[in-house]
Amino acid sequence: MLGTQDLWLFIVAGIALNLVPGQDFIFIASRSASQGVRAGIVASLGVGAGTLVHIFAAAFGVSAILAASSTAYTVIKVLGGLYLIYLGAGLLLSRRKTPATPSKVTQAPLKNIFYQGFLTNALNPKVALFFVAFVPQFIAPGATNIAFSFLVLGFIFNFNGMIWCFIVAWSSAAAGARLKHNTTLSNLATRLAGGLFVYFGLRLLFDASPSN
Repeated sequence: MLGTQDLWLFIVAGIALNLVPGQDFIFIASRSASQGVRAGIVASLGVGAGTLVHIFAAAFGVSAILAASSTAYTVIKVLGGLYLIYLGAGLLLSRRKTPATPSKVTQAPLKNIFYQGFLTNALNPKVALFFVAFVPQFIAPGATNIAFSFLVLGFIFNFNGMIWCFIVAWSSAAAGARLKHNTTLSNLATRLAGGLFVYFGLRLLFDASPSN
């Protein structure tokens, strides 16, 4: 009826893939650690919304065009890479004040955090290519509506991913609360997150296109 096959294997594989740390993981963890679990949940929702873009694009063939077009892939790749570097540079340049010079740390509005999470995921062409390569293996050969089957699998993958994102948000917020009174460790954690964003951005910029 759903036009899927080996659904249990898809769920297990999807959960395993979601557990692998990447730029979305770093973004959610850094926001949760710096602004608490509420910010982490909003960041997770932004990432989930970005994933929905890839799911719908893959289901209706847009991602296949991206995979086949070196120019389209490169444009999205450059935009995504530059955006990650921009986020990383912001974290690297930020600095929590010491107790001797008290000052309220600037808190990013939740709306901005949502948009940042959305763009972090939506501007990553590798996510689009992942759905094109991974999901079709679990669509039954005799499926009458391939787009519908793709959407079902994509929603299942995203739902499982959101659960993991919420766990990351909660655990990172708890860890961040312990670091709030330790300026040195807090600044170190922020710079580490910033450095990872720059790394992911550079890796995306210099990644080969699908046709290479």
